Amino acid sequence: MSAPPPTERTVVHLVRHGEVHNPDGVLYGRLEGFGLSARGERGAAAAAAYLGRRDVVVLSSSPLERARHTAAPLADLIGVVAGVDERLTEASSLLEGRKVDMGRSMLRQPHLWPALWNPWRPSWGEPFRDVAARMWEAVNDARSTAAGHEAVLVSHEMPIWVTRRRAEGRRPAHHPRRRQCALASVTSLHFADDRVVGVEYAEPVSAGA
Repeated sequence: MSAPPPTERTVVHLVRHGEVHNPDGVLYGRLEGFGLSARGERGAAAAAAYLGRRDVVVLSSSPLERARHTAAPLADLIGVVAGVDERLTEASSLLEGRKVDMGRSMLRQPHLWPALWNPWRPSWGEPFRDVAARMWEAVNDARSTAAGHEAVLVSHEMPIWVTRRRAEGRRPAHHPRRRQCALASVTSLHFADDRVVGVEYAEPVSAGA
């Protein structure tokens, strides 16, 4: 009897973009013109230093400026051209462009109530399950292309968090304040062939990378 083929180990790293220059404090969502702040550029450099030591052969980002700028230092460091993948973009939101506090102050703004009736969907934008589905397609494509090596996908807080929840076998619905996905953080999905066997989380900025 012939031996079974060896297990192929692949890692897909999900990187949240660095801090955005947003002096007016609006929910920028998919709006144009929101690039990295100086602190965000340092975060992108820290993430690049952390991942530059890895066996990265695939690099893609959301089409939004802040994600592309976060991917750039790693692309320069490892000599890999960063692709753009629409599936990695931020979730759409009816609250885009507004100054939004998701706490009690929202209850004092009746004009926003129609968008807030169901936080578990959520009713103010693209459903969690839809974001998780498109993100998971992007993750699987990156895993397949980078098979036996590592891939980096630069995206946004909510898309990364619902992807992690899916990888861990949890439902995508969640409380936004309970996400573990800091700016310029790295969430790493470890695969054995096409099966998730582990999830790691790192904050290179905090670690001084």
